[in-house]
Amino acid sequence: MPKPLVAIIGRPNVGKSMLFNKLVGKRLSIVEDTPGVTRDRLYADTDWRGRDFTLVDTGGIEPRSDSEILSFMRDQAQIAIDSADIIIFVTDSRTGVTAADHEVARLLQRSGKPIILAVNKMDSVGYADPAIYEFYSLGLGDPIAVSAVHGHGTGDLLDACVNAFPPSEEQTEDTDIVRVAIVGRPNVGKSSLINRILGEERVIVSDIAGTTRDAVDTYHENESGRYMFIDTAGIRRSSKVDDNIEKYSVMRAKSAIERADVCLILIDAGEGVTDQDTKIAGLVHEAGKASVIVVNKWDTVEKETKTMDRFREVVLSEFSYMSYAPVLFISALTGQRVPRLFELINYVNNQTCTRISTGMLNSVLADATSKVQPPTDKGRRLKIYYMTQTGIRPPNFVVFVNDAKLFHFSYQRYIENQIRAVFGLEGTPVRLVVRQKGD
Repeated sequence: MPKPLVAIIGRPNVGKSMLFNKLVGKRLSIVEDTPGVTRDRLYADTDWRGRDFTLVDTGGIEPRSDSEILSFMRDQAQIAIDSADIIIFVTDSRTGVTAADHEVARLLQRSGKPIILAVNKMDSVGYADPAIYEFYSLGLGDPIAVSAVHGHGTGDLLDACVNAFPPSEEQTEDTDIVRVAIVGRPNVGKSSLINRILGEERVIVSDIAGTTRDAVDTYHENESGRYMFIDTAGIRRSSKVDDNIEKYSVMRAKSAIERADVCLILIDAGEGVTDQDTKIAGLVHEAGKASVIVVNKWDTVEKETKTMDRFREVVLSEFSYMSYAPVLFISALTGQRVPRLFELINYVNNQTCTRISTGMLNSVLADATSKVQPPTDKGRRLKIYYMTQTGIRPPNFVVFVNDAKLFHFSYQRYIENQIRAVFGLEGTPVRLVVRQKGD
């Protein structure tokens, strides 16, 4: 049985994102006193009274606006309404009931979904604020007074949600879902790729840089498996990050890399590999994540003989520290080679989970040291006693030696390459930890 979906809906700046963070117990959604900060739908799993459910934060609904971004947000909120089981309609006690609130209320009533009316910013305790009675005029039943800042009334709000849920059945744990973060500079086509995969306008696509600000989770299932795609804000150069919201977005993107199993590093084929692309790839590499380098907008490139081969050589040269990562050329606009992504995602995800027995590792180690003798320094030779694997995601190996100072980086790279030559490990970094005798 799928988890119930609860959508938080309301005008801009009534405190939806702060309430979302309070209900899930994490600072997932960006909170800022600027209308329109939350633009896409943002999902999080949580639970209350033994019931697991998914909460979705949405951009504020402005019923009458000619702004392109606000129009996108309105469309995204409507999609959330259509897919939700329960709707929390958030209003603002300080502004009172507005004409926009009445319009949103009518929109929600037409959905036929259970609606829970939350009156936010009721921060006082100990007495009933008479301001709440005005909200009965919306015709949505008894309003619940809440304070997203202090948490007052959130228990009553969650109780109302759980009471409106359909009868519970056995809920299964989603342990086989592959979490895939899509990272890259602004406007390389991350949101377009998500929409192409899903076949719907799941995330806002606009030529306005910075349209995506939150890291948005999207579930997708097909014949290749089950996936959670995380569309992240474009990571700009530090010198370009000049406002608080942008800084939060970069932090969200880095956080998305940390919680992903596989990262798709998107590059704009028309612009080629930039310094910022290499820095973003470096974040993925340092985080130890399995990855695929995805060259998007390949349909815009004029082709000659071996154009793809030459471009691949450039990519691997610029990402010399990530020579293990496969490179795929796609077009999110036309769908060219997009289905191949799932094959590569599954492949690199399996590679980063590879386990190798100590016996097999030391057999490879013996062959490697016989081909190329360990280095010496001032008449003292490096001795490698044995190697063992200690972890996965990425594969971690501990090498025991007589003197760690003698195990130069170049020889470590040689040993890593020998392991890759035998066991593959394509698409994943490898971690070598050197332990000196007596440590």
